[in-house]
Amino acid sequence: MVLRVGNRSKAPRAAIICALLAVLAGCGSSTTGGLSAGVSADPAAQTALSACSTAVLDALGHIAKRVYREGVSSERTGAALSFVAHSIPLREAVERDDPRAARAAAQALLATGHMTNLRVVRDNQTLADVGGTHALAPLHGSIISASGTPIASFIASVWADNGFVAETNGITQGATALRNGGQSIAGSFALPSGEPPAQGTITINKVAYGYTSFAAEAYPTGNRLRVYLLRSIPSIAPLCGATPTDTLVNTLSRVARLIYAGETGARARAKVSRVQHNQPLLHAVAARDPVATRAAIEGLLNEHIVRLRVSAAGRLLSDVGGPYVLGPVRAPLRLNGRQIGNMVLSIQDDEGYKRLAGRLAGLDVLMYMNLNPAHPTLVKNSLGPSPGPVPASGLYHYRGRTFAVFTLHAQAFPSGPLRIAVLIPIPYS
Repeated sequence: MVLRVGNRSKAPRAAIICALLAVLAGCGSSTTGGLSAGVSADPAAQTALSACSTAVLDALGHIAKRVYREGVSSERTGAALSFVAHSIPLREAVERDDPRAARAAAQALLATGHMTNLRVVRDNQTLADVGGTHALAPLHGSIISASGTPIASFIASVWADNGFVAETNGITQGATALRNGGQSIAGSFALPSGEPPAQGTITINKVAYGYTSFAAEAYPTGNRLRVYLLRSIPSIAPLCGATPTDTLVNTLSRVARLIYAGETGARARAKVSRVQHNQPLLHAVAARDPVATRAAIEGLLNEHIVRLRVSAAGRLLSDVGGPYVLGPVRAPLRLNGRQIGNMVLSIQDDEGYKRLAGRLAGLDVLMYMNLNPAHPTLVKNSLGPSPGPVPASGLYHYRGRTFAVFTLHAQAFPSGPLRIAVLIPIPYS
């Protein structure tokens, strides 16, 4: 059953934004008492600010917690623990009580990109301690000898503090403060001294913010930290809807779009640059050699490139990678200053986007190609069997569950439309 909630009047949302702007016009500069001492006395404005800010920050705070939990229990942490546990060089170094070899083995593990920090301890002595100065979410494990007995312990992390802050800021478009003992640490967003309440409003340098927070742990000690996520009130206002559900959809649709945009942004451009400087590929393309081109592409795949298509002189030389790929990025190929061909590259497939939307935002997705209105082709489904017709927006009911739907218009590989129906569970948690 589908219930439509679209096509509502924009007047309620406009009224909310006007109320928020009225609040902003009266904001003082206190950094300790929140906004209450300097805001407009209009009760409607106060109510609008409180309801909208709470809905937005609850949703974004939920996502920030999910980002943090990627460092507690996830595919990433599972891979990190497995790499350490199965490192033969590290085990052998520990068995020999060889700190130099243990450090080299630990550095090699960090170089895989599966972790940011690693400390190895045997008999209360540290054999290796590598990685950055600050990290979060310590992971504990044991190193097992060839005979199957524990011979050392280790503490690892997949979340360097700056990596966590950058990821959280990017997906929430907010500011993240890591707090320990009443002070912001690790170069994160600076809050005034002292410990603010767990959630509320605060004004810093004459900018009004709403914020929420949650508990975290520091690496390697496990000492308690608190993570504060802030959004300026002006940045919250455009997300406000006529109802709490509308505000939730506005907020999470923005997050889903940011996840998709990330697949065509800086990370993709870095891979484009790597391909453009790959000499075996460039020489194969210059020679118009399909076999050598394919061999060069296969050497480039799996390092965060999921598909690569190369053409020259209007002719397709090779196209290697998964069948359902999104977010194509196009770029020329040049050798000795002369353009010799063109490439289309993707760093994400449909399965990857589905997993990111689920892990980071708790969203289900349905992806459609061949967008004939009567017979679209469903190519990815995280919901379950037989989802049936799903509206472009509004409420959708599936097997006793209710979702708010919005549509993300994306690009399939190498070209053409890809429609992503993003499903937000109601209630959202």
